[in-house]
Amino acid sequence: MYFKQFFDEKLAQYAYMVGCQANGTAVVIDPMRDVDQYIDHAAKQGLTITAAVDTHIHADYISGLREFAERGVKVYASDEGDKDWKYEWLIDSDYDYEFMNDGDEFKIGNITIKAWHTPGHTPEHLTFLITDGAAADEPMGMATGDFVFVGDVGRPDLLESAAGQIDVMEPSARTLYKTVEQFKKMPEYMQIWPGHGAGSACGKALGAIPESTVGYELRYNNSLKSATSEDSFVKFILEGQPEPPLYFARMKRDNKIGPAIIGGLPKVNRMTLNQLKKVAADGDAIILDTRGRSEFISGHIPGSLLSPLDKQFNTVAGSFITEDDDIYLVVEEHQLDEAVRDLYRIGLDRVKGFVNAKDLFLYKEKGGEMSSLDVATFDVVDNLGSDELVLDVRKASEYSESKVDGAINFAHTRLMENTDKLPADKKLYVHCMTGGRSAVASAFLKRKGFDVTLIEDSFTDYKSKALA
Repeated sequence: MYFKQFFDEKLAQYAYMVGCQANGTAVVIDPMRDVDQYIDHAAKQGLTITAAVDTHIHADYISGLREFAERGVKVYASDEGDKDWKYEWLIDSDYDYEFMNDGDEFKIGNITIKAWHTPGHTPEHLTFLITDGAAADEPMGMATGDFVFVGDVGRPDLLESAAGQIDVMEPSARTLYKTVEQFKKMPEYMQIWPGHGAGSACGKALGAIPESTVGYELRYNNSLKSATSEDSFVKFILEGQPEPPLYFARMKRDNKIGPAIIGGLPKVNRMTLNQLKKVAADGDAIILDTRGRSEFISGHIPGSLLSPLDKQFNTVAGSFITEDDDIYLVVEEHQLDEAVRDLYRIGLDRVKGFVNAKDLFLYKEKGGEMSSLDVATFDVVDNLGSDELVLDVRKASEYSESKVDGAINFAHTRLMENTDKLPADKKLYVHCMTGGRSAVASAFLKRKGFDVTLIEDSFTDYKSKALA
């Protein structure tokens, strides 16, 4: 059996290729939208991808299932859950597909992939048990998707907090508890191949180790250990979950009704100076600046959004940009493919052009308008006027632990839906822990017309001084 784990660092997502070397075929589990990476890898191994399967309707990225279906690959998807949790784009389609229920299985050569219905994170969620028929007649491991992670389990609150369903958080947690009880019966030697690792918003305590075993997780996974009773598990699993990024609801919708098919990654050309001037004058176009925050603070095109090309790039871009926005990147040419691919993975396809830092310099030299972000330290919060307010863009759990007196709180990933709750007549001093989240939030709020000053300072140092 051939086995390969693929990891996307920014989304902390794992996909898996399982192949039968005897007949040269392979299946991909939980593929991302840019399926070329799997096709190219399979070819290098002498394998042909003949099947693709999703564990569930994903909320944090666009699935590659439809892209594979477009290429004639047979796709498998869950038929569990109620009518609101079906792959609508597959129903009565011309694609080669098969819906799966608990206990259903299919084969890739000698490899058997068996579905186990594991609801709780979502109603339709499946875990796939993998058996290498050439060596054994029992599963060696399971692709758990967003059911069991290393160190955690999939959060059951997303149906309510991200997908907008009402009063389903606690019932989902209770369903997850029952699934966990079934998990406890699994052989301890079985390997766990999770759908996400540390950094994902699909849990609150995911580990960075890429795989585990049932036995290890039963001993050391605090979420599983909390399941001494249903009530204790529900209390533990719902407590302290971070606010999901705003774009999660859109991902759920798109993966349900069908992601757009645009023929692969957008082809993006470098803009001329005249083209850049036209874009800069267009108040509707989104200029997404991927430089570091210090460069952005000191000079950027007015109205630009900031999203440094780091681990938070997808989350920030997805939180401040919609699928209907035309996007123009400020990015170095050697990082262009990375940025476009990252945006493509979360359904932001309208990337129309790019410039680099040298182009910005030339734009400025030729009289192009530039702007900067006002910055301050935490000293300003000690003498605020009646027309000034502190905005804390950390997670609600961080805010509840310690905060600036009088500060209001909206996580940076939820600002787009809460701008109408911010006072337009007050100056906003925006902070987080060290300035990263508050910088991207300040750029967004400034674009929206708010009077913003970024607190570029350490909140830890501020707390220490306040307690001294």
